[in-house]
Amino acid sequence: DYIFYTDWMWTSFVVFSISQSTMLAVGAIYYMLFTGVPGTATYYATIMTIYTWVAEGAWFALGYPYDFIVVPVWIPSAMLLDLTYWATRRNKHAAIIIGGTLVGLSFPLFNMVNLLLVRDPLEVAFKYPRPTLPAYMTPIEPQVGKFYNS
Repeated sequence: DYIFYTDWMWTSFVVFSISQSTMLAVGAIYYMLFTGVPGTATYYATIMTIYTWVAEGAWFALGYPYDFIVVPVWIPSAMLLDLTYWATRRNKHAAIIIGGTLVGLSFPLFNMVNLLLVRDPLEVAFKYPRPTLPAYMTPIEPQVGKFYNS
């Protein structure tokens, strides 16, 4: 269970850092470039934060610990993206390259600070053991080599 929770935490950090920073940068820059509305990334990040609160509540309702899902820190990276768009308003390629780089570098850092506040995975593993599988889903150990010495 300890391995389950630590693996889950670090895997989700890596996978979500890449996917969510890409999602924020691509989605917000696309919208900003075609509407010309500054502040769009922060608005987008606020909506995504609220969606994640809803998802966290759903997992909590299913009996998982409250910090099993860590809410990503979208808003500071989105504010950097908005500032970049404002500073490079005449150069769309600079907005994409500089803003995307700032999001890609800052998002994992903000989320690392967020993850440091999560409770010790060993404590979580003892308080919330994984539910056991029903008998029909329990894996059968392979019988390879059982009669090797006979």
